[in-house]
Amino acid sequence: MSTQGIRACALHALAIVSCACVSTEQREHYAALRDRLVAAPPAASAAALDPLEHSPELSRSALVELVLARNPGIDAARAAARAALARWPQESALPDPMFGYGLRPQSLASSEVHPGNDFELSQGLPFPGKLELRGERALSEADAAESGLALERVRLASVTSIAFDEYWLSERARETNAHQRALLAHAREVALSRYAAGTGEQQDALAAETEQAMLEHRAIELDVERSVAVERINVLLDRPPQLELPPPPLDLEPPAEESNLDVATLVARALERRPELRALQAEVRARESEVAIARRDFLPDFTVRAGYDSTWQEVPLRPLVGFELNLPLQLERRRAALEEADAQLAREKSRLRRLENEVSLQVTVALQRLHESRHLLELSESRLVPVARARESSARAAFSAGRIAFIELTEAERALTSADQSVFEARAAFSRRVAELAKAVGNLAGAPDTEP
Repeated sequence: MSTQGIRACALHALAIVSCACVSTEQREHYAALRDRLVAAPPAASAAALDPLEHSPELSRSALVELVLARNPGIDAARAAARAALARWPQESALPDPMFGYGLRPQSLASSEVHPGNDFELSQGLPFPGKLELRGERALSEADAAESGLALERVRLASVTSIAFDEYWLSERARETNAHQRALLAHAREVALSRYAAGTGEQQDALAAETEQAMLEHRAIELDVERSVAVERINVLLDRPPQLELPPPPLDLEPPAEESNLDVATLVARALERRPELRALQAEVRARESEVAIARRDFLPDFTVRAGYDSTWQEVPLRPLVGFELNLPLQLERRRAALEEADAQLAREKSRLRRLENEVSLQVTVALQRLHESRHLLELSESRLVPVARARESSARAAFSAGRIAFIELTEAERALTSADQSVFEARAAFSRRVAELAKAVGNLAGAPDTEP
């Protein structure tokens, strides 16, 4: 082969190699994903210090922020995304070149021919476009894994916000119980003094003792509920469960809500933001690439070769360049692979449509429950508590004047305690509904305009 022929073959091989390489757009996509996944410090390093050690009060926003920085689930999801992203350099790279050497042993002892040494270098080259499609598939799967990280952040923010509500509610219940016990202690002293003076009934004194015992047992139950709430938050924070937490604020500030928006707007926002939807959309893209790869498998792959055969006595014949290609004759196998890829693509598209319907329903139900919870809160604050407070005040004055029995005062106090507690529970429930709506829309609880 002439020098010009060798040069033409080399240029042709170089053109094939360039066609087999991935695009600049894919490289930029990979770099952007990698930067996002390594930007945040690992939760293990954040857990080295306890940021709540000297905090005077625990706020919802600070707690959510700390959980998102310290919870090991975030690191696990980020590691899964990084593992998926690491597939791209593997899928988009050319196979390793092969080097071969051969020796003809009898040529070493011959005086008639030169020693027979053969050298060969070869490089496998997929048909143009195959590496590009494999890279697209790998990046789409990495996008899906990154959406899994966002989904974990949304889930943890919602769980943390609800745990904060439970912690606040347990504190308010303990305070209500303590206040009720203080009122009961005064009424009990009045009942006992009247019984000792012969102006009261024995049943009033006995009822006071019974009510006091019940309230003391209720105090123990509330202490257990508070301990469980504290332990749940500590687990979310990756702290030892037995550590104490700063007290919650006296007034519960619910996470910011989006209930002023109409259902259509919230559904549209959810369809755009929900990490599960973004993950499935990425899976659809990956399966589309899989179908394209299956179609390209009907086309041959190449191997370019360059060698040197020293057994040729004519020096110009010793260099060798050439190529090989596989013959894709196993059509049944390739048709089956294409059918499998088509079926997987159809499955992911169906899952995506189903999830879109479920998201629309979740947003609609969450908004309705939020409106219901707001109505219950307004009813409790404006009607139930004022009536119960007036009834308890009237009963206490009547008991002090000796016009009613102790049991009637106890019933009035129970009604007031129940009304106060119902307000606290309604506030916590309203806050929980707000967090559920934020999760349904795909936002971090407490930050409706913030995407995870």
